[in-house]
Amino acid sequence: MTQDPQTIAWLDQEDAHLAQVIRRHRWAVQYVARGAGSDEPSFAYTVGLYGLGHPELVVVSVGYETACGLLNEMGATVADGRDLVPGEIVRDDDGVPVLAVEELPNPGEVLFVANRFYGRPDEYSVPAYQLTWAMPGGIFPWDEAYPCEPDCQPRPGRWRA
Repeated sequence: MTQDPQTIAWLDQEDAHLAQVIRRHRWAVQYVARGAGSDEPSFAYTVGLYGLGHPELVVVSVGYETACGLLNEMGATVADGRDLVPGEIVRDDDGVPVLAVEELPNPGEVLFVANRFYGRPDEYSVPAYQLTWAMPGGIFPWDEAYPCEPDCQPRPGRWRA
């Protein structure tokens, strides 16, 4: 499929900007906003952690500021040498669970910018972990007391870009 020269030039500029951000900060955050009528949730993910030897991180169904703050905090943790692992529960300073680390089974349907950055086709996507957030008090989507509808925070692999 051929692209028009204007699209190619725009993508080249986006690629150059992303490379500059990653060189300066070691990773970037890509946010994908969804409109009110969309069946799919807004989400964000890192680009650059794979280059540090770690899967990229994804968070679903949060706003831009929250997503960037959370992914930048966890990205700094990874950049400081801590590997997150599936099944891990991340706790706040008071010991309350705030995040669960889960493997994202369909990263090729989600990480388009990361795969473009690393030159990976979707079927050989860079790996990713979904950071599942807890409601206040450490209540996760799989807990009976979770006060939100199931589509409030879709489970890994049950949504896509």
